[in-house]
Amino acid sequence: MDKRVYLLMIVSFVAGLVELIIVGILDLVAADLGIKLLQAGLFISAFSVTFAISAPVLLLMTRKIERKKLLLLTLTAFFFANVFATVSHTFWTFMIARMISAMSAALLVVLSITIASKISTPEKRGRAIGLVYMGVSGSLVLGVPIGVLIGNMFSWQAPFIFISLLTLLAMIGIYFLLPPMEPSSPVPWKEQWNSIKNKQVIFAHLSTLLFLAGHYTLYGYLSPYLKLIIGMEDVWMSVVYWVFGIAAITGGGLGGMLSDRVGIKATAFSVIFLFIMTFILIPVSSFIPVFIVLTVIWGAMSWALSPPLQNHLYDIAPNTSDIQQSMNNSALHFGIALGSFIGGVVIEWGSLSYNPYVGAFFALLAFSTLLLSFFFGRDENWQEKRG
Repeated sequence: MDKRVYLLMIVSFVAGLVELIIVGILDLVAADLGIKLLQAGLFISAFSVTFAISAPVLLLMTRKIERKKLLLLTLTAFFFANVFATVSHTFWTFMIARMISAMSAALLVVLSITIASKISTPEKRGRAIGLVYMGVSGSLVLGVPIGVLIGNMFSWQAPFIFISLLTLLAMIGIYFLLPPMEPSSPVPWKEQWNSIKNKQVIFAHLSTLLFLAGHYTLYGYLSPYLKLIIGMEDVWMSVVYWVFGIAAITGGGLGGMLSDRVGIKATAFSVIFLFIMTFILIPVSSFIPVFIVLTVIWGAMSWALSPPLQNHLYDIAPNTSDIQQSMNNSALHFGIALGSFIGGVVIEWGSLSYNPYVGAFFALLAFSTLLLSFFFGRDENWQEKRG
């Protein structure tokens, strides 16, 4: 394993950290800016939507720029966006800071994935991508507790100062340790558009969207589910969140390692199958030790699918792998938004106890779309051989 992949993992961790670090300090931000909590919630949703939309767009706009230079420029923009956030005193100045940090974070994550793919040998590509996703999953899981701890100890600006300092350290590491890296040969717009229309590619992206939607149908409402359905006390709830976090962080690495060792297809389908079975068992597992075991499996599987899927996209569209990986990252964030929305609808019109079953249904849809992605690939190969 190329040691520079660990540096890219740190970059992805810092980039992802800013997205949810605000969740635990939202009330502090709202009070200081003099806005309602509902308005402050827009800082989260606006970030996710901006992140999802900007990733493929920015990657296309910067496709001719040398990768190390682009990484450093993006880290610089990310640094100033977070500094700007710390000195913001109005709703709109803070919103602008959030949107700039979302755009730069989106590009940083995609660049980390694509560079990790290129500096790794084919047989270790899955593990390299998995390590980068460990950084992403770790930031999303640890962002809330870090924000709560630092924000309540000092001020709501402190977490953003913390991110700014980590960004400077990442910039120093990239400057000294990562060699210049020319971008791939520019791919004509027509070829890029045709690759997006490829059925294998479409169903692979759709699998990511549906799987994350299934995950967030329950995860987005885990706290009330633990209180109202399982009947957990606050102490046990903290245990569940930390156990889930540790499992989620290791899940990315596990998915990458398995995709290299047992194959992309076997890993991806096994991950989704275990996820579905876990969600089916959760509603009938009110015994806390059993629920925690299921939480470990759920947490690991929730982030274990991304590495084999990214590897799958790299194999089926190598010439446009950069844009495919950015679009898959966008699909991931749209899936988070969709799952959170669907989970709320289920609670509003049905019952919180139904959320795991609905999540399992979305994961089953992801299983089906992934089957189609591999099926169309087999069909095309068969036609080529026949011709």
